[in-house]
Amino acid sequence: MSWFRRINFLAICLCFGVVVLGAFVRLSHAGLGCPDWPGCYGHLGVPLEAHDVAKAEQNFPQRPVEAHKAWKEMIHRYFASTLGLLIVALAFMSLKLREQGAPRVLPWALVALVIFQGLLGMWTVTELLKPLIVTAHLIGGMSTLSLLVWLWLASGRPDTATAEPARHRSERQLAIELQRTPAQEGPKPLPLPPSKLRRYALGALLLVCLQIFLGGWTSTNYSALACPDLPTCHGQWLPELDVPTAFTLWHGLGIDYEHGILDARARVTIHFFHRVGAVAVTVALLLLGWFLWRRGEFPIWRGFGVAVIAALALQVSIGLSIVKLQLPLGLATAHNAGAAILLLTLVSLNFFAWKASR
Repeated sequence: MSWFRRINFLAICLCFGVVVLGAFVRLSHAGLGCPDWPGCYGHLGVPLEAHDVAKAEQNFPQRPVEAHKAWKEMIHRYFASTLGLLIVALAFMSLKLREQGAPRVLPWALVALVIFQGLLGMWTVTELLKPLIVTAHLIGGMSTLSLLVWLWLASGRPDTATAEPARHRSERQLAIELQRTPAQEGPKPLPLPPSKLRRYALGALLLVCLQIFLGGWTSTNYSALACPDLPTCHGQWLPELDVPTAFTLWHGLGIDYEHGILDARARVTIHFFHRVGAVAVTVALLLLGWFLWRRGEFPIWRGFGVAVIAALALQVSIGLSIVKLQLPLGLATAHNAGAAILLLTLVSLNFFAWKASR
């Protein structure tokens, strides 16, 4: 199991890198740096020799070779392929480690997910950056990362994956001891009902998942700068919106979606909804963090309260800076990393919340 968890942790780190690198490729307009799949202009690498470049441009006249973009895309594919191999290795290792507590279903679910991710990566290129496919590819990457973290937590030793701070004391015994704490030591935290914790943690996770979709939809429709001012949008608190056009998921095949096809009003609508979602997530996670801190009779819940608020503060700061500084590439990429950190914080919270309920 030690090697299983080491490979699992390596896969988590690599998956995080793949998610962030994928955002960098998309934001630097290198998503079609290689117009074919899985190779690049028919090569395993980027064609650099003059005769190879000439042949590539002859075969793909609509896409002249831009080596700097092609290398970004290919490096992302190399990392994603390595991640897929690690996930397959974990699945086969889990067959031999069942008696030692290795999860049975989750590793193979990850294999199915990573295969589907590969298909989405292919369709991203062949369907010319169709927003629905690119957004689904982002969600698939975040899902893979979340499941890898859940797998790592679930494969830990029972005494290290529990919400109890001490082995030989039940939650009820600890709550009684806390109630006997002298008044001069400060206010006592209130008991945290497991059912309420589960509801709040799951609700926060679903809300963040919805916001990640809105963020992906904003990016893939090139709407990040549709509202260049803060806190208003073009000087208005409620700009003119076009919801049906903005959230039409299917515009057909055979269209080149690079740089977007929507008009200005539809892009403003997408950006505006992303902002509204950000406000909703901020309020919900602040309340969740306060709830965990105020009612966390165990240190782990207070720790999660701090972690949720810290991850939220990081993400909000990056988001505001992106608008103020007009979408610098480094900050835009970091915004995806911040979303992944916030998501993993809530995935971990949900794992321990459901663990405590059992």
